[in-house]
Amino acid sequence: MKRFFPYLMGLTLATGLASCEFDNYDEPKSKLEGRIVYKGEPINVEYNNVTFELWEPGWQKRIPITVTVDQDGSYSALLFNANYRLIIPAAQGPFRSLKNAETSSDTVMVNLNGSQQRDIEVEPYYMVRNPTFTVNARKLTATCKLEQIITGASGKTIERVSLYVSKTQFVDARTSLSTTDLVGSAIKDLNAVSLVLDAPTITGQNYGFARIGVKIAGVEDMIFSPVQKVQF
Repeated sequence: MKRFFPYLMGLTLATGLASCEFDNYDEPKSKLEGRIVYKGEPINVEYNNVTFELWEPGWQKRIPITVTVDQDGSYSALLFNANYRLIIPAAQGPFRSLKNAETSSDTVMVNLNGSQQRDIEVEPYYMVRNPTFTVNARKLTATCKLEQIITGASGKTIERVSLYVSKTQFVDARTSLSTTDLVGSAIKDLNAVSLVLDAPTITGQNYGFARIGVKIAGVEDMIFSPVQKVQF
């Protein structure tokens, strides 16, 4: 067994040197940030649920950098200066990617040399328009219009519309204290959607945060209205 000792020592030394060399790399200092938008308007999604990928051509490991989109459609990533390919995987988001003129595909080239603001244009299936929230005798009523953006053969129906109320500004099905759903088949007019629920009792506060979510048939991620603080 002793004859393996020099080999193990050499392996440990090599690993240590490689680790030191790796640790000596400069930290990423350039920030890429922006929003997922439709014609400049942010796409509201579930927190920590929608992502896109940044690929750095020529890097030794073919592993993408995954960037998470916040619930208000914003994102931020700290990166090295480099040329990246930005790709939104097909299963991500309540939208579809647009064809990029530079690449003739849905891949977007990002040339990062210092911090950069960059919005990413997409095409949502629906948009939530004119959301309003009113409270009367602890009954919360939410109304909105639903605009269908993608129509024709590529269009999709609405599975349900939901109203969520949470204690904090993170609002979706995972955090909701009180929820009501309206199935898509019950919607008679996309311009007059209304939901009503009993305001939850929240210890220590007389307010909550609400928003409307739309589940599209065949699409995993929902699209939402912006978060609204409501007094009970």
